[in-house]
Amino acid sequence: MIRPRMRALFASSALIAMAACAAGCGTQNIKVPKSDPTYGGAVLFSQRCSGCHTLSYAGTHGSAANVRMAEFNNGPDFDVRCERPITRVLYAIVNGGFSGAIMPQNVVVGQEANDVAEFVAKYAGRQEPRVPGVAPCQSQPIGTIPPPPLSSTAAPSGSAAATTAAGARATAKAKAKAAAKAKARAAARHAKT
Repeated sequence: MIRPRMRALFASSALIAMAACAAGCGTQNIKVPKSDPTYGGAVLFSQRCSGCHTLSYAGTHGSAANVRMAEFNNGPDFDVRCERPITRVLYAIVNGGFSGAIMPQNVVVGQEANDVAEFVAKYAGRQEPRVPGVAPCQSQPIGTIPPPPLSSTAAPSGSAAATTAAGARATAKAKAKAAAKAKARAAARHAKT
């Protein structure tokens, strides 16, 4: 009877130890102050990106510390890799990195993607090695997030409506001109026969 109890005790102890280890992996304190506008991006980065990327400001350690120990899913170490401008970060989020081979596309979307991109662009590269003749990451502009494209179902307003109307008139005029040329060519061919 002692054996089944010992086995159960050992199994439950092992589960508790595994849970403690899992809880401790990549959960160092986020170093971004809660008052920082990019804090939400740091939390999302810690939740969604920590398995593959290192960025100490989010408390993550997913990159390989030694190239010889790297695994296929070890992403860049953003402590030493500059990620600017912000549009570069958004491109990687939407397209699954730059190779598209390992990182999932749209790991965060919408405003969450913008929040993570702002955080990464602001804090990445702060520990990059100094290279003579290369501007440090902190001196490079972060850039801005581009506005979302107008959808075809949204009605444009103001100057956008005027621009759209002018474009439609120009397109109609060009089509009429092309149709007139085609009609003239057809008439010229018909006259030759």
